[in-house]
Amino acid sequence: MRITRIAASLALAVLAAACAELTQQTPAPVRGHNPEATPKFAVDPYWPKPLPENWMLGQVAGIAVDKNDHIWIVHRPKSLVDDEKGAQLNPPTTKCCKAAPPVMEFDRQGNLLRSWGGTGTDQYPWPKNEHGIMVDADGNVWIGAQDDNDNYLLKFTPDGKWLMTVGTPGKTGGSNDPNLLGKPAHMIVDEAAGELYIADGYKNRRVLVADAKTGAYKRHWGAYGNKPNDDKQAPYDPKAPAPQQFSNPVHCVRLSNDNLLYVCDRANDRIQVFQKDGKFVKEFSVEPQTRQNGSAWDLVLSEDPQQRWMFVADGANGEVHTLRRSDGAVVGTIGRPGRMAGEFRWIHNIAIDSAGNLYTAEVGNGRRAQKFNRTQ
Repeated sequence: MRITRIAASLALAVLAAACAELTQQTPAPVRGHNPEATPKFAVDPYWPKPLPENWMLGQVAGIAVDKNDHIWIVHRPKSLVDDEKGAQLNPPTTKCCKAAPPVMEFDRQGNLLRSWGGTGTDQYPWPKNEHGIMVDADGNVWIGAQDDNDNYLLKFTPDGKWLMTVGTPGKTGGSNDPNLLGKPAHMIVDEAAGELYIADGYKNRRVLVADAKTGAYKRHWGAYGNKPNDDKQAPYDPKAPAPQQFSNPVHCVRLSNDNLLYVCDRANDRIQVFQKDGKFVKEFSVEPQTRQNGSAWDLVLSEDPQQRWMFVADGANGEVHTLRRSDGAVVGTIGRPGRMAGEFRWIHNIAIDSAGNLYTAEVGNGRRAQKFNRTQ
């Protein structure tokens, strides 16, 4: 009997230790936090959990949260360097590693739920350079194709079945062409209107709006709601008058609950705000002294109904800025340049779940996704 009691005690101790470790690895999201308080965050260094099958991520070029609070990423398998993919050679040259499939779905605890992609068909080519991901209300997954010879978006079911291509692979026609895209960077669906907004992008200098079901062109505009052009632009100078054209790239589009469209004009260090018909409303500068690669790479709005806050991914400076949405004032900053947990090397995209936790994706030499739990 004494041996049985000792064994039971040991089992309980092991179980308690395991539960403590699990609690440490996956902190519960804070619910009911004060929406008036300036948000604060803490990095979860254990998110996501280790990948199966000796997989490794390349540059993570997009991150999104769906209606189930599942986190989706798209990464660039071809960006692994030679000594990172020795295990996928024939014969293998090292134990490590294999490139993970480009599209991956995780839960909030960091468990991998699903992965697919990387091989095209006669119906569509797989992108030479993956860029941006978005999941619409129906669970369909959109990804961007941003190589010089790409110039299109792809729409898939959640399990990777191709549904539609927007744009024509390998073709582009300039910033006023109604049918062809120019290295698109990002996309968002207005579910109520059935419209797709595209940050178009790395070659063109515009926002383009298409029918979300058919991809048919509806309208487009450039900076300040004016007609865009493709004339060569002077390098960004914070002391010069505000540029009248978007930069390359136009890097993000986001819709607010009050029907405003937020556009990341990355290299011009600003966010421009429009009505959905393209009428210019206002703009915010973000770290306007930044000259290298720009500061406005992506943004998300806070999860409260009023969306009081904007969280702006600043790739050049390796930070996430918290802005008050009403006036664009910077009230907080997350991270710093670096490669440790909670630091950033070319933070490229950002996402938010229903509890207000943030998720980030890094390209360049960062090549990872991170989670930041909302603590206030």
